[in-house]
Amino acid sequence: MPGTETAAARRVVDLITGTWRAQALYAAASLSLPDHIAAGHGTVPALAERTGASEDGLARLLRLLAALGVLSGDEEEGYGLTDVGALLVVGGEQSMRDMVLLYGEEFHRAWGAVVPAIRTGTSGFEHAFGTSLHAYLRDEPDAGPRFLRAMNAGNVFFPEVAEAFDFAGAHTVVDVAGGSGLLLSAVLRAHPHLSGTVFDLPHMLPVAERHLSAAVGAHRYETVAGDVFDKVPAGHDVYLLSRVLQDWDDERCVTLLANIREAMSETGRLLVLERVVATDGSALVLPLLWDLHLLMAAGGRERTLDGYRSVLRAAGLRLESVRSLALETSLLVAAPV
Repeated sequence: MPGTETAAARRVVDLITGTWRAQALYAAASLSLPDHIAAGHGTVPALAERTGASEDGLARLLRLLAALGVLSGDEEEGYGLTDVGALLVVGGEQSMRDMVLLYGEEFHRAWGAVVPAIRTGTSGFEHAFGTSLHAYLRDEPDAGPRFLRAMNAGNVFFPEVAEAFDFAGAHTVVDVAGGSGLLLSAVLRAHPHLSGTVFDLPHMLPVAERHLSAAVGAHRYETVAGDVFDKVPAGHDVYLLSRVLQDWDDERCVTLLANIREAMSETGRLLVLERVVATDGSALVLPLLWDLHLLMAAGGRERTLDGYRSVLRAAGLRLESVRSLALETSLLVAAPV
């Protein structure tokens, strides 16, 4: 049928131009257009003066951003920010600018190697950069902090964690590979009786120190340097593990989970935040997108619920409950077997 064929063709066009939309958003963030517009400079000439970009190029970019719902207004009246555009302003409470920059730069290059990555089963990032994501974050100046800021931008579900689990009987919480400390601070702010620890590699801890000292005060937290594949701080009530398993194969996941299990008491709990690939026919696209993205970025993967049960069981843990959070993320609560 002609109508069906036209709709299918339009769908193909929408899919293949997805990268163009993403890169238009990246260009807006890279040129700091939302910041200039927020400061009252919403005309093409004013933005060209402040960014050093051509008026013609800016006019065309701004027109597209308005059509995509990132901006309001038009060239004649000047442009303003929609709720979407406001999320790209530097320093905004929920700013996603760093995330847009990371996905428009490093991750865009990694996805450029999608075919060799799928053919070989190794990460697109390694094909594009000649090194692993983890080594890049360790060795490139400011790469680690930039990555943490980008990951924080997608953490709208962190406050939900504090409400989704009963922390009333706990006293201490450890955020394993906790990076920026943002998840730990969300839990500590919601539950003033708790104290917490961020445990991560040394080059990741300065960001956590700065954030936690401002968010909860020095007396309620500590940062501890170490490697999750060696050992984890022992004797705490709750362990947090947010989007860590997704970076590793099953064998490495079992190793780090076994280290957490060894550190836990029999009454301890492990809270795992990951996206779960549905097997019941549910149209949850984000876990599938992130599953392939993890191959591009770090050689990792998202798992089905049975996949998480398997690695937990092999480490001496059992899946106790599952709770859905924002952005198709799940909270998996694990207990000692």
